[in-house]
Amino acid sequence: MQIYKVAVIGSGVMGSTIAAHLANAGIPSLLLDIVPSTLSAKEEAAGLTLEDKKVRNSIAEQNKAKLLKMNPAPLLIPEFAERIEAGNISDDLGRLSEVDWVIEVVVERLDVKKDLFKKIAAVVRPGTIVTSNTSGISLKAMVEGLPESFTRYFCGTHFFNPPRYMKLLEIIPGPNTEPPVIAYLKEFGERVLGKGVVMCKDTPNFIANRIGAIGSPVLLKEMLRLGLTVEEVDALTGPAMGRPKSASFRLIDLVGLDVFIHSNNNVANGVPEEKNDFVLPEFIFTMQKNGWLGDKTKQGFYKKSRGPQGKEVLDIKTMTYGPPKKVSFPCLDKAKAARNLSEKLRTLVSGDDVGSEFAWNVLKPTLLYAANLVKDIAEDITGIDEGMRWGYNWEMGPFELWDALGVKVTADRIVAEGGKLPVIVEELLSKGYESFYGKTEAGETTYYDNGVYRQKAVSSYSFFLKDAYKTGKVIMGNAGASLIDLNDGVACLEFHSPNNSITTDVVEMIYKSLEEVEKNYAGMVIGNQGKNFCVGANLVDILREAEKGNWSDLDQGIRQLQNATMALKFAKKPVVAAPFGMTLGGGAEICLHSHAIQASSETYIGLVEVGVGLIPAGGGTKEMAVRAMEGVLPGVQVIPDYFFGKRFEVIAMAQVSTSAEKARQLGFLRDHDRYSMNPEHILMDAKARVIDLALNFRSNLPTKVRIAGSGVRGTLELAMYGMLEGRYISEYDRHLGNKLAYAITGGDRPAGMLVDEQYLLDLEREAFLSLLGEAKTLERIRHMLTKGKPLRN
Repeated sequence: MQIYKVAVIGSGVMGSTIAAHLANAGIPSLLLDIVPSTLSAKEEAAGLTLEDKKVRNSIAEQNKAKLLKMNPAPLLIPEFAERIEAGNISDDLGRLSEVDWVIEVVVERLDVKKDLFKKIAAVVRPGTIVTSNTSGISLKAMVEGLPESFTRYFCGTHFFNPPRYMKLLEIIPGPNTEPPVIAYLKEFGERVLGKGVVMCKDTPNFIANRIGAIGSPVLLKEMLRLGLTVEEVDALTGPAMGRPKSASFRLIDLVGLDVFIHSNNNVANGVPEEKNDFVLPEFIFTMQKNGWLGDKTKQGFYKKSRGPQGKEVLDIKTMTYGPPKKVSFPCLDKAKAARNLSEKLRTLVSGDDVGSEFAWNVLKPTLLYAANLVKDIAEDITGIDEGMRWGYNWEMGPFELWDALGVKVTADRIVAEGGKLPVIVEELLSKGYESFYGKTEAGETTYYDNGVYRQKAVSSYSFFLKDAYKTGKVIMGNAGASLIDLNDGVACLEFHSPNNSITTDVVEMIYKSLEEVEKNYAGMVIGNQGKNFCVGANLVDILREAEKGNWSDLDQGIRQLQNATMALKFAKKPVVAAPFGMTLGGGAEICLHSHAIQASSETYIGLVEVGVGLIPAGGGTKEMAVRAMEGVLPGVQVIPDYFFGKRFEVIAMAQVSTSAEKARQLGFLRDHDRYSMNPEHILMDAKARVIDLALNFRSNLPTKVRIAGSGVRGTLELAMYGMLEGRYISEYDRHLGNKLAYAITGGDRPAGMLVDEQYLLDLEREAFLSLLGEAKTLERIRHMLTKGKPLRN
């Protein structure tokens, strides 16, 4: 059982973005939709007819084209759209025999789906996996009456929107699905598509949308009862409650009011005994009638305005828009000062103001609903918690919330308010247990299930560094970084300085780690599991030293970083960097000097020093110069303007990749570098790469570098002058660009001269120090530290 090619039937937003994510994973697809019934004005003007292939494929082609305009981008790079072939259901259904997996993503109507699956069953090869992306329609009903040979390979695969960014993939076995099919799809989803897979039962809305659905009707009723505004509700149901900044109403605007209503009605109609719980207030249907569906119609609960506020908010009492108002609740103010989410939640629901009353009355039904439903919709509590974390970006799922609030305290409060406890809660407390989750002596997570605690399964592709500290795997460390044993002769250098920035402690650990690894290990991974891989140097320290005029200390610090990155480049054992998220400045330079990179597909890497009035000085400028010259074939007399122009532009414009594949185009990843689709697999994939390289490893040897010279520098400076004249950059931007051009092309040495890499390192360090002595650079650093964004002075 292997998947090499997929057919996606239904090219709307969901279908086309699923095809895009398959393309990101290297899987080509056939994207099919219906044949249009009328010609567009443009097609008529071109003399086309309804029989022309271009017209018959136009719906899928147009939706494929929209992928290139979507924000956030569904493709890692635009070129991956070439992996998607558009067609139509009428002409190309027979081509389903070419594919290994068919994904149905058509309109959420049972009759339409049933008719389509009859047609699919007639043309697919035996053993072809066929799945529905339905968000909650019964799978059993979809394939009723179809042959067992077809239904054995049929199940549900519910992606969450947008597929590139949302981690959750719900897999729902059908009535006859063979276990090996489910096992394969689970592995494929996790490993190839990078998803967090949750197994669901064939019930309305499955897991995440089922639990998510109950919260909104309750929230709307409480909002009306307590007289709260849209802004107040979003303030209470966002990060303070462990949920995304999109909170409640921004989320509905994002997914669309029509989709929200459909999801709500799907549960109401599918579970008649719960119908009264899903009644929506009248103003929701007024918004639907007015076409206020959210982002897709440019207005919903929020509307962008041209005024100074930039946006307006809906007043549900008057159904008019106005400027947002400041939100203030005592419970919210106290919660924001809490040390962690558990403390924040307890503070939020235990106050005596209306905000606290609302928060408790919104959380309580979710806790009860999940606990009452767990055995009906999921295999165990972990599926529900993972579903809400991965599908709704909650920091904690419902049972994690029970634990955070305190199971007994929460249960006592519910009973005191006249509520009835779910069986699973009564059972847990009767056994004297205090939480749904626990830890073994070895630090492994356990969860409560059928009266006992079971150990939570961990993917063999994952390694969690926090667990290494509990199991004695730390080899050495200091305040900024630690070296951890990943087993099998591979160590991991983990940064844990503030924001994973480059500090003196981090630099010190690079040297110590290399020394230890060269003695006792096969190689080393550089990686961590923080929010971002590395945000670069500590700007606070740099600014403080520059303001004091401690030039010798600054010079020494830069030399130490340069020496550290060069030590990585010439290490005697293989070093593989495992970047993810923001990988900026010094973080990018560490990756550039590693023997190989095993990145996350979502890696945003860049040499962004120009944004704070500097140039890269940890070897980044030098390394880009080295890579530019690699584009010039030995013995060929070519002025390397093009090669240097591209590398220069990446640094001068502080370009940051929007994906790992874009990082390759920008020159941060080389041809042999790879990336992982699943962020939890990066460390183990990097470890495997180290083991592979170690089999026949030869360390890099110092070589001479050919420099570009003044001719290329003149071309780069002319380009900066043109941008200044066109008012694309400031005079100081041009000054920075000229400094960079001087360093990257080899200073005053003649073109073609061979120099040591140290010569280029000296040039970038001297430029860096000289710029730190300029007032406008210090202004840029201060602005970045206070405002969090670059200043163009």
